Amino acid sequence: MTKQNKRDLCKILAAAALFVLGNVVKGGEVLRFAFFFAAFIVAGGEVLANAVRNIRYGQVFDEEFLMTIATIGAFCVGEYPEGAAVMLFFQVGELFQSYAVNKSRKSISDLMDIRPDYANVLVDGETVKKDPYDVKVGDIIVINPGERVPLDSVVVKGESSLDTSALTGESLPRDVEAGSEILSGCININGVITAVVEKAYGESTVNRILDLVENASNKKSKSEKFITKFARVYTPAVCGVALALAVIPSLITGQWSVWVYRALSFLVVSCPCALVISVPLSFFGGLGGASKQGVLVKGSNYLETMAQVKTVVFDKTGTLTKGRFEVVAVNAVDGDKDALVNLAALCENASNHPIALCIKNAAGKIDAGRVSNIKEQAGFGVVCTADGKETLVGSEKLMQQHNISGVAQHTALGSVVHIAQDGRYLGNIVVADVIKDDAKQLVANLKAMGITNTVMLTGDVKSVGEKIASDLGIDTVVSELLPHEKVEHFERILEQNTNGKVCYVGDGINDAPVLARADIGIAMGALGSDAAIEAADVVIMNDEISKITTAIKVAQKTLTIVKQNIIFAIGVKLAVLLFVAAGLATMWWAVFADVGVAVIAILNAVRALDTKNM
Repeated sequence: MTKQNKRDLCKILAAAALFVLGNVVKGGEVLRFAFFFAAFIVAGGEVLANAVRNIRYGQVFDEEFLMTIATIGAFCVGEYPEGAAVMLFFQVGELFQSYAVNKSRKSISDLMDIRPDYANVLVDGETVKKDPYDVKVGDIIVINPGERVPLDSVVVKGESSLDTSALTGESLPRDVEAGSEILSGCININGVITAVVEKAYGESTVNRILDLVENASNKKSKSEKFITKFARVYTPAVCGVALALAVIPSLITGQWSVWVYRALSFLVVSCPCALVISVPLSFFGGLGGASKQGVLVKGSNYLETMAQVKTVVFDKTGTLTKGRFEVVAVNAVDGDKDALVNLAALCENASNHPIALCIKNAAGKIDAGRVSNIKEQAGFGVVCTADGKETLVGSEKLMQQHNISGVAQHTALGSVVHIAQDGRYLGNIVVADVIKDDAKQLVANLKAMGITNTVMLTGDVKSVGEKIASDLGIDTVVSELLPHEKVEHFERILEQNTNGKVCYVGDGINDAPVLARADIGIAMGALGSDAAIEAADVVIMNDEISKITTAIKVAQKTLTIVKQNIIFAIGVKLAVLLFVAAGLATMWWAVFADVGVAVIAILNAVRALDTKNM
C-alpha cells in the first residue's frame, strides 16, 4: 500500500468514526448535523474542491460534480446520514480503485527496473562509470556480479550466469562465456565479464522494450473508446433527466422534498465510475499479466483483437523450428558413431559453413593438429589429410567425384554429410533444422482453444514442409514460397477468412511485411530483431512458441472480464434507477449501485493480472 493509500485510509477511518458518532450521540438535531457534516467534509473535502476547480475550467459533467450536487442536496432536504454516507463510501471505492491500479501498474513498472543506471567503461586500463547514453559502439565495458548489463554486447573475457527473467520471464539462468551475445537489462549473477558494445543505448534491447511498454497505454481498445464516448454523452443526459425528475412531478404534486430526494438518489446511481474505471483497468491488468509471462502486447487494442483470433498462420524456420542445424542421425558402417562425428568435425574445423559448425558442436573438443592439407570445394565438401589418410567429408557428389562405392542411400529430411577415408566409405551424418520442443503441444492447445484453422507458410522444399506440418498437426502447408509470394498468399488467406481474426507468427526481418499486414502479428524470439519489434503487435520475449497460447488466453480472459463488468454495471444501475424513480429505493440503494458496483467491478478487473495457470 502506498503512502497516499495510507493517508486516504486514515481519512476514511476518521470520517467513519464521525459518522458513527452522528448515529449514536444524543444531543439534538444541531449536534447530529454537526457530526454528519464533519464526516462529510473529512471524506469529501477533496471531492468538493475538485468539482469547483473543474467547473472553473469548463469540465462540469463528471463524477465529482454528480457527487457534490447529490450530497449537498441530501443535506439541504435533511437527509444528513445519506449525504455523509454517499461521500464516505465514494472514498472507499476510490481507495479500492487506487489499490487496484497500483497493483496493475506494478506488474508493468517492474519492467521499468530493467533500465541500467550506468556502464563501467574501460578507458586506458581503468573503469569509468558513464551514463549508458554516452557509451559508443566498440567501447569495452565491465559487468560485475549483481550489475545489470547496460548495453547489447558480446563477451570477450570471463564466464558467468545471467538472470534473464526481466526480459524473457524465464527463471533459469543463462551461462555465457567469450563469444556469447548478452542483452541489456539482464543481471550478471556471479562472474566478472568484459564485453564489447554492439549497439548504442537508443537501439539496445532494453530501450526498445521500455519504449514498447510506455507506448502501450496510448493504444486504446474499441471498448475503452466506447466507454469514454459513452461517459461524455451519458453524464449530461443523466443530469437533465434528474432535473426533470425533480421539477416536473413536483409542479404537479407539490411534493418537492420527495421528488428532489429521488432526483438526488438518481444522480448518485448514475455515476459512470464503475465503467470508466473498470474497463481500462481490466485491459491494463491484461497487459501487466501478459508482461509477467514474457509477452509484451503493444496496446489494449491488440489485446482485444487477439481474443478474437480463429486462424493462426506460422512461418517455419525459427518459429516452429529452432532455426539452426543439429545432428539428428549418425550412421556409421563400423558402428562407432562418436568416432565418425569426431573425424567429420576434424575435417570441417576450418569451415564456417552452418553445417560444419553444427558437426563441430556435436563433436566437442578436437585436436586440430591431426589434420592438414584442407581443401574446401564449394557445393561438394572438404578434402583433407586426417591422421595421415586422405579423408572426404561432404555431399554425395563428392563421393561420386572420388569414385567411392557403397554410399548409403537415404530418405532423411535434412542435409546428409558423407564421410570416406582412403577410398573406403565410413558412413554419414544427417543434419537438419529440428522442430521446437513445444511446437506440437502448441498446435494441439490452439485447436483445444477453438482456433479452427492453422497454416504454415515456408520457403523450404515441399517434402520438408509437408513432413513438419504432418508431425505438428497443422491443417494447411504452402511450401517453396519466395518472400513476396508469402505476402501474396497471406493476403489470400485474409480475403477468404470469414471467421474471426487472422494471426501471423514469425521470427524476424523476412517476416516483417506479413507481421505488419496481419490482424495481429506475433514476433517470436524477437529480442535481437528490430524489424520484428517494429512490425509486430505482440512480442514473445523468449523463444518459447507455447507462449502464444498464454497470450491468447490472457486476451480472452481480459475481454471476458470487460464484458462482465459492462453488463453487470449497466444492468444494476438501470434496475436501481427505475426503482429510485418509482420511489421504491432509497439513497442507500443508490450508494450500493454506485460505489458497491464500482468496487465489485474493480475487484473483477484485477483478476486479469492472474496468469499463473496459463
